[in-house]
Amino acid sequence: ATVDGSGVPNVRMVLMRRVESNAFVFFTNYASVKAVELEFAGYAAFVMHWKTLRRQLRVRGSISREDGDIADAYFASRSLRSRLGAWASRQSEPLASRQDLLARVAECEARLGDAPPRPSHWGGFRIHPSEIEFWRDGADRLHDRFQWRRGASNKEWEINRLAP
Repeated sequence: ATVDGSGVPNVRMVLMRRVESNAFVFFTNYASVKAVELEFAGYAAFVMHWKTLRRQLRVRGSISREDGDIADAYFASRSLRSRLGAWASRQSEPLASRQDLLARVAECEARLGDAPPRPSHWGGFRIHPSEIEFWRDGADRLHDRFQWRRGASNKEWEINRLAP
């Protein structure tokens, strides 16, 4: 979840591709609405819910870009069509037709071949958590909730049990 320039929330699904000791990492087009809003606000939030496990994780934190070796390696691991799509798609912009998109993919394939490098407009974002809430479903809606908070990434976590 992000906020736009007016402070209005905007949420969408992303694929969390890396969990690091101090960050969660996902990848996107830097010209997308999501990336523009991330850069504007400098913060993001996400939730992961595992219904079958009756667990949830909520995270809020600051963001930073990942546009180095990790982004290169992840981009290279994607299918060829996915890599060409990253070149061809003007993410979040209006598209006249699917045929237009497929034509752009074909043009990129003709120009870049079967080993396209990561485009400069595509990379990752790290969410550096300042707040994490662990939730476990409880009988009669008496859930277990624990909130971990810290003011800076080098500070110790303050842990509080929250009422359900």
